[in-house]
Amino acid sequence: MCQDKRKFFFRRINSLSIAGTIFLATQANATNTHNTDDNETDKGLKNLSSKSIKHNENDSLESTETERLTVTGRAFNTMHQNLGLSRMPQDVMHTPQTINVVPQELMKQQNVKSLDEALRDVPGVTSSIGEGAGGMNGDQFLIRGFQAQNDIYEDGLRDFGVYSRDSFNLETVSVIKGPSSEVFGNGTTGGAINMVTKAPTLTNRYSAEFSGGSGNYYRGTLDVNQKLNDSTAFRITGMGDEHNVVGRNYIYSHRWGIAPSITFGLGKRATLVLQYMHQQENSVPDFGVPVVTKPGDAYGQPITQYGIRRDNFYGTNNDQNATNDNMETARFTYKLNDHITFYDDLRGGEYYRTFAASKATCDSTCVNNYFNGDPAAALVARSGPNGAGNGLGAGTYQAPLPYQQESWSVQNVASMVANFKTGFLKHQLVAGFDIERVSDNRKQSTYLNAKPYANLVNPNPYVGNLDLVSGNSNPNGLVNLGGIGAKSGSNGYGFDTGIFLFDQIWFTDWLSIKGGFRWDRWQTSYNVTGGDITKYPDKHFHDVSGVFNPNVSVVITPDSHQTYYFTWASSTTPMGMYVTNGSVPIRPGTNSFASPEKAQLYEIGAKYSILHDRMGLTASLFRLDKGNALNADPVTGTIEGSSDKQRNQGLELSVGGVILPGWNVTATYALYDSNTTASTTAANRGKNVQYVPHNQATLWTAYNAFSTTPYNVMVGGGVTWRQHVWLDAANTLRAPANLDFSAVISHRFNEHWKISMNGYNLANRLNYQSLFSNRATPSTGRMFIGELSFSY
Repeated sequence: MCQDKRKFFFRRINSLSIAGTIFLATQANATNTHNTDDNETDKGLKNLSSKSIKHNENDSLESTETERLTVTGRAFNTMHQNLGLSRMPQDVMHTPQTINVVPQELMKQQNVKSLDEALRDVPGVTSSIGEGAGGMNGDQFLIRGFQAQNDIYEDGLRDFGVYSRDSFNLETVSVIKGPSSEVFGNGTTGGAINMVTKAPTLTNRYSAEFSGGSGNYYRGTLDVNQKLNDSTAFRITGMGDEHNVVGRNYIYSHRWGIAPSITFGLGKRATLVLQYMHQQENSVPDFGVPVVTKPGDAYGQPITQYGIRRDNFYGTNNDQNATNDNMETARFTYKLNDHITFYDDLRGGEYYRTFAASKATCDSTCVNNYFNGDPAAALVARSGPNGAGNGLGAGTYQAPLPYQQESWSVQNVASMVANFKTGFLKHQLVAGFDIERVSDNRKQSTYLNAKPYANLVNPNPYVGNLDLVSGNSNPNGLVNLGGIGAKSGSNGYGFDTGIFLFDQIWFTDWLSIKGGFRWDRWQTSYNVTGGDITKYPDKHFHDVSGVFNPNVSVVITPDSHQTYYFTWASSTTPMGMYVTNGSVPIRPGTNSFASPEKAQLYEIGAKYSILHDRMGLTASLFRLDKGNALNADPVTGTIEGSSDKQRNQGLELSVGGVILPGWNVTATYALYDSNTTASTTAANRGKNVQYVPHNQATLWTAYNAFSTTPYNVMVGGGVTWRQHVWLDAANTLRAPANLDFSAVISHRFNEHWKISMNGYNLANRLNYQSLFSNRATPSTGRMFIGELSFSY
């Protein structure tokens, strides 16, 4: 009996690897309430267009306990992946834009533990370091070289927090490339990152994973889904994680999180999902190593390229990053009839942060001493805009200064998706409104004692008590920002009201045009208070602007397995958008106060789903033009506008799917040609845009061997490669190329238990993950993580 059951299980595993992602579900099963159901697609939109996929809420599902096998997509062919957004109701195949999806199965094979790790499979995404007087850290990304720290979304709602997002509650991650302001509102110059969370289904399911490995790595996750009745289910996911960073001294992270959720009305006309997420972390921020120019060289590189150990940490034992982040979400769906569905998504967020970091500055004296044979005299300043020089002073006091931050946000997006006909024309209309408010309050602290200089070769983080006090107690220690002064406190808010409308019109079964717009009224306020008010009076800034962003696409779908498109889209990023993740949202005396950043995208692309939907392929050519480019000040980290115009254009290719039974592959390639087309600094014209590589590629493949036997084994591996990138607008500093090899091996004991081992950076290569204009953070060295998991 047991042998028969075991054989059935392994035959089932093999069939799963052929189909891609097939899972047991009831008639009311859904990964989230914005998933596409194939039966409803056939029923509802077949008369609209055989080439389009309808967005719906389990419309064909009935409240019955009958279980069936439901094909919801291919694990690695993401062409029919739903994006989890009511404003983007079609799947990847039929959305006229470059979209990279990191599916759940890929994250499992790679043992992805954070959003940052998931995005390493996406070309054109770069991590950056934030800093300054109340500046940034945590998840800070650039897409196609352009700032995206304000463009992170969870289930289509903006996540305003500044923290490192764990993957314990993520189902998939999508990167929607190019300006998308008509969907998301202000921002999204390079694109938007949308995380789809785990939501309850009507299939009872219990799973847990336990991991351990290099760098004192310990991690446990839990996922419990419980059906309560025929239309209600509860789910809770949890995580505990503690680890050091291999190849970096004194860097660690301790975090935990929990995310309960409940869904009412599964399979009904009206569905309500209630979710809560709490994540807490205590860690040491890593601002990396200084970038220096060796005497006689044409450009500078990270100091670790010249013999300095990669594990050198130039911070102090006073550095810390303590975050406490909470989000409460309600997502409501009502299916009026087969043609009209209403959605309303509401989220509140509360974010708390205590932050203190050190920034290493190796000035010309430091560089000359190191390269000219006197390394013991090469001293690094840990804060402030100036270096240590000959080290005659006690040390440095200023930027980045410690601070305490409290933020809150609320956002509500209401939308309608309507499918109808006017004469012989078929329509899919999306309309709605978006209201959001985000507020931030910060209190600056200072040190009474200077941070001692660090030796470049052998830095010592133990500097003792620096005597931390409030900024008002020591106004002379505050950072003086141009046009603002040295202030101990700041508070501000952003309030956005947006309306959007876009319609896709089918002239024939294979030809359609999609067009629309979004209009936003963006209101922002920023106040700086405290410090020495006799010298620097309190200041208050306020700005209101109206923003209009249109877009249009031509879509050709000869059949259900191929799509061709041309898209023009625009986006606008007004100053004041970086309320929670920028130290100075708006400031006087610069054109950045009045002039928003604007971007336009021209893209032509093709998408294919072949081999009976086992494989998906995409190709796109794009040009992205940006005016009044936002830049980060290298000293304060402040986001400022400029009159620079930048262009990034190129080619992006991707392939993913199941080649043969049990053998999956995912690969991407990007070729970028970027330059500054106009600048007030003549020497910068024609130079490459910061952080944009010329070439970038990823490859991951895995094979499940002997899947029907007790000797089954899954082996896989891959490589990520990024060509060197320039770190400054003048192209005088650069980070070398990244090359990372990784692998996995796993074995299933039965249908419940699995053991696996992942290896990362197997060549132990010195790579650089997080980048800034004058620093770079070495990536994790070679590491191995073993995992034991079970599911019932």
